[in-house]
Amino acid sequence: MQARAMISTLLSHLRPRPPGARIGAIARIVQTVRTHLDMDIAFVAEFVGERLVFRHVDAATAAPMAAGDSCSLVDSICGRVVGGHLPGLIPDTLRVPAAQRLPTTTSWRVGAHLSVPIRLQGGRVYGALCCFNHAPHPSLHQRDLQVMEAFAELVAHEIEREWNATHEHDETVAGIRRVLTSRELSVVYQPVYSLVDDHVIGFEALARFPHGSPDEWFASAAKVGLGKELELAAIRKALEGLPRLEPAYLAVNVSPDTILCGELTRVLRGMPAGRVVLELTEHSHVVDYGALIDALAPLRAASVRVAVDDAGAGFASMRHVLRLHPDFIKLDASLIRGIEDDASKRALTSAMVIFARETDSVLIAEGVETAAELAVLRALDIEMVQGYLFARPMLLEKAAALIDTQSA
Repeated sequence: MQARAMISTLLSHLRPRPPGARIGAIARIVQTVRTHLDMDIAFVAEFVGERLVFRHVDAATAAPMAAGDSCSLVDSICGRVVGGHLPGLIPDTLRVPAAQRLPTTTSWRVGAHLSVPIRLQGGRVYGALCCFNHAPHPSLHQRDLQVMEAFAELVAHEIEREWNATHEHDETVAGIRRVLTSRELSVVYQPVYSLVDDHVIGFEALARFPHGSPDEWFASAAKVGLGKELELAAIRKALEGLPRLEPAYLAVNVSPDTILCGELTRVLRGMPAGRVVLELTEHSHVVDYGALIDALAPLRAASVRVAVDDAGAGFASMRHVLRLHPDFIKLDASLIRGIEDDASKRALTSAMVIFARETDSVLIAEGVETAAELAVLRALDIEMVQGYLFARPMLLEKAAALIDTQSA
């Protein structure tokens, strides 16, 4: 029954808690082991060479060790237990002379002790899960040792999970660093057409990577703290093509965090700012619109324009529209797809046309793929479009040639 109670309590502790109230899974295991066995101190220790290094410590009162401390492996009971020289269960150290002779037994005042090895996959011993009491604990039983062994397996699982997460993090950082320092990041340009004169009026710059989708790369970069660096690298790369695309504008995708960091002012220095558009997506979470508006103010004063992408795809994009008063509102492809057969989509698009006119914004329909969609958009007085019906994203040379042909 005691084992079931301990497992049940641990599982309840492992359920998600509010942010700020959570402690690590291994720390919770150590805490649960100590409290349910009614011991004074419990810890997880790693064996490093000839030393025992404490990684997690939980104590009812002041403990003689803290996380990061170490001691000689052969001087500790748990080191001797894993080595096969002492039993894992010692209800009273006074009855085990070999345990009594160890320096840590005296200095830590160990009266009762439980210890089991932590074995990782493949059988390698990581260290030990241990707990002890300052006074003898005669009620300790062999089943308590079995419970400790079960919890040691949970600790091993968490250690391996943390190692895997660390390895994945390091691999992600290395991959992004490689992209940042090499030529593996490239950019393609998708034209934006004016339906007024059927000319290319601008381009959206889209990052491309050796493998995987751009969304995956930017999400991974943000997860490891390199999101702003990767975005800025993509923007710099895109802006290299700006002189070749004159007089068209160039839209670059950017997150609020990158705008707030202040680096864009330096990146855009010397650029024909009137031809640069900063495009925020539906997925760009804004914590503080006031701060974002303040950060955009000097850029807009220098004629940099702002676009909100994916409008109509969700509430966040409409909130961007209402708070940021963008120069361009880009209707999401999901709203355009099949619009000729969907009265609701037509009604919403028509309302957006009126809204854009009233707020002095320009509406761009994204994802236009069929002549039927285009016919409806013309009828609804949409003035700018982007999509595969007109052109797919292209390399800079082809984009520049398109502008040259148009100017001839």
